[in-house]
Amino acid sequence: MKRIEACLARCESDSLAKILRTATLAALKAGHILAGLYHKPHQVRYKGEIDLVTEADVAAEKCILDILAAQCPDVAVLSEESHAVYGEAPRGPVWIIDPLDGTTNFAHGFPWFAVSIAYAEKGRSLAGVIYAPMQDELFFSCKGCGTWLNGEKIMVSGTAELLRSLLATGFPYDVRENPEAVLAALRRFLTRCQGVRRAGAAALDLAYVACGRLDGFWEIKLKPWDTAAGWLMVEEAGGMVTDFRGGPYSPFVPELASSNGLIHAELTAHLQEFSMNL
Repeated sequence: MKRIEACLARCESDSLAKILRTATLAALKAGHILAGLYHKPHQVRYKGEIDLVTEADVAAEKCILDILAAQCPDVAVLSEESHAVYGEAPRGPVWIIDPLDGTTNFAHGFPWFAVSIAYAEKGRSLAGVIYAPMQDELFFSCKGCGTWLNGEKIMVSGTAELLRSLLATGFPYDVRENPEAVLAALRRFLTRCQGVRRAGAAALDLAYVACGRLDGFWEIKLKPWDTAAGWLMVEEAGGMVTDFRGGPYSPFVPELASSNGLIHAELTAHLQEFSMNL
């Protein structure tokens, strides 16, 4: 927990500091559960044709929910495995949780996955934690306090041209049914940047934009728990997050374009024709 002390000292209120401390504790403990189960055989079931859930998702979520309920019993919960039903964006205080972002990676022994926890009010994320247990990298952010990685403040990259940028993307779970638009967008960028990565955990993609390892990231059909924490991190690190047309972003819209800000106009100029946010 020493990693968050400098950020805590900048929090605008004791209540927000408590929120960040609680989210960090929950993310670290859930991450340790994931790390402990990583090398063991997994119990895999399918929510969709390529949408997996394992015993680790369930165990990590229970750990998180128990901690949040004990520390903040009056805050609502939106979580991927057991509290996943939503309509419009909640206006009251809410935890938005992905206990294991990158379940397919985890199930295959590919060490690119994370715990993601955000706290939001009135549709805006005010605190967020993303913990990658296999790398022991703790990303965290608090509204107005910047974004941090393991106790050091981080910033987005200074890459000013799309042609010189490293981008990331992801594919929706129904990509087999409708691959054309996804592949067309990918094709568009393959010839207009230095490279495109597709590693399979949107929370970490956003965290990597926030710390400058990636210059931009786009994806469609993400869920609120995939992006609520990372959205805040990118913006607090000096970057931008919008829809494909460059309009205001919400975790409850079906598309996300994020960048260091410097390449954002170029990024969205190519993405706008693929917008689902009509």
